[in-house]
Amino acid sequence: MSWNLELKRPYPFELETGVRSRDKTEKPLTDEELMSTAEKVLKYLHKKYPDYTFNGNVGTSLWDEHVENSRGMDYSCKDGNSVIGLSFKHKDSKDISDGYINFNQRTIKLRQFYKIADNFLENFTKTLPMPEECIIVDKYYDYTGKLHESLSLEKLKLGTSLLSGKVGQKVFSDDLTVLHDVSDKNTWMASFWDGDGVVPKGDKVYFIKNGKLLRGYCDKKIAKKFRTKTTGNAGFNYSDIPGGSFNTMTLKIGNKTIKELLNGRLGIIPVQSFGGGFKEKGEYTMPVQIGLLTDGEKILGRVPPFTISSNMFDMFGKDFIGVAKYNKEIFNDKVMLFKCQVGKL
Repeated sequence: MSWNLELKRPYPFELETGVRSRDKTEKPLTDEELMSTAEKVLKYLHKKYPDYTFNGNVGTSLWDEHVENSRGMDYSCKDGNSVIGLSFKHKDSKDISDGYINFNQRTIKLRQFYKIADNFLENFTKTLPMPEECIIVDKYYDYTGKLHESLSLEKLKLGTSLLSGKVGQKVFSDDLTVLHDVSDKNTWMASFWDGDGVVPKGDKVYFIKNGKLLRGYCDKKIAKKFRTKTTGNAGFNYSDIPGGSFNTMTLKIGNKTIKELLNGRLGIIPVQSFGGGFKEKGEYTMPVQIGLLTDGEKILGRVPPFTISSNMFDMFGKDFIGVAKYNKEIFNDKVMLFKCQVGKL
């Protein structure tokens, strides 16, 4: 047993061992480059879109984490990124903001940012009818909160999870695979070890594979409580023993683009949506104040305001279309597609 000598808190687990380092930094912007980038971005946008006002920031983050213990464990990680985050507003709009473009890269490529900004703004004022079938195209981590909560091993065992009693069963779409992924290739501003110092075998642990629920996540404390193995998902507490959860909640990316997943249909990107979310039993409702219609490559215009209705099991089950290959046309991010019901706002 080891102890936090200052707080006298017991840590009744064997300390981990291992030596490993990772450096994912590329070319974060210097202070001078930040100012120059901001000037270039505003000059481009103001010249091409004089009917819009823009508000936001250009920034750089540098991240460096190092942990060691008395048994010889010595882990370190470095990463860095630069971000252009801008809200935009048309002169005729009565809203404070009409939408937001968040562009985040380890090495900023302005041409790619301009391409995404052009896609959002060129047809923004054009109004189009709602398609017969509503397919949402959006960053997937905006929709995984209830799934993350439900995958807690403690909740699964206590019967308080929406997934309790379903381990080993096919619950979701064949195209849904959910994992904790801290591999060198896929990690983003995160360590490869958890709060207990555990590194998953192969840097990955799967919770759902091709729709089948395999297990829940836990740390050493919860694993001991239920006589199972830790999945390496302990949270970090720098002034106390590990607690909480460290889980990347990664959805495995498929081999099709947004356009290929749409397969001739049109999708809707919610660029302004406030006032909803998941309820206790997994129902999901979200008012979409501004939604943009897309064919998967180009944004075609705006649809009337509406409300999304779904639930966790349908969203990731029968209505789940897939997670698109990394794209540079609309998002600089991971994107999932799912069908949903539409109501009036």
